[in-house]
Amino acid sequence: MKTKRCEHCGDHLGARHAHNARFCSGRCRMAAHRSVRRQADPVPSAMTRRPQWVRHTSRKVPLSVAGPKVRPASSTDPETWSSYSKVCRSAAGAGLGFVLSWADRLVCIDLDHALLDGELRPWARRIVEGLPETYIEVSLSGTGLHIWGFGSVGRGRRIRRGDSSVEVYDRGRYITVTRQPFEDAPSRLADLTQVIDDLL
Repeated sequence: MKTKRCEHCGDHLGARHAHNARFCSGRCRMAAHRSVRRQADPVPSAMTRRPQWVRHTSRKVPLSVAGPKVRPASSTDPETWSSYSKVCRSAAGAGLGFVLSWADRLVCIDLDHALLDGELRPWARRIVEGLPETYIEVSLSGTGLHIWGFGSVGRGRRIRRGDSSVEVYDRGRYITVTRQPFEDAPSRLADLTQVIDDLL
């Protein structure tokens, strides 16, 4: 009979374990589940390793969990920002947000009302098809897209497109993060300089 091994550490599962046991201990079971969660997290490491995270309310008001009490956060005050792991552990508010700071060249292109019944509208499809491979996620509303990458904008810009708009920011703003990738968007960031130049 083949000896079963723990799926996390590889140690033999002794006779005291049930025949359908997968792990040798509670510690290995929890470590394995944490590992799966980390692997499944689509947010690029270029974002998660930066301490520029906040929570937000259902009305998109940014919240700070940096101190002992939850309080309003500011997109221009680093003292109100936290690490990714800390905001993920917090239950405050309704979700996560990332603060854009000019120092790291991270940029977000917000395509408002880009999706109609789950399908890209033609103007948004043209933008998305011209992108290098970069992280894109569906916005909180379910009708917009947030395109993340590297670039420089300076003063944020908003371009109207009928009943829709394209916004581009690289500083002084926080953007909600849903962790819901659009289609097969990769968990990495690309240089969006040319795309931004074309848009603006």
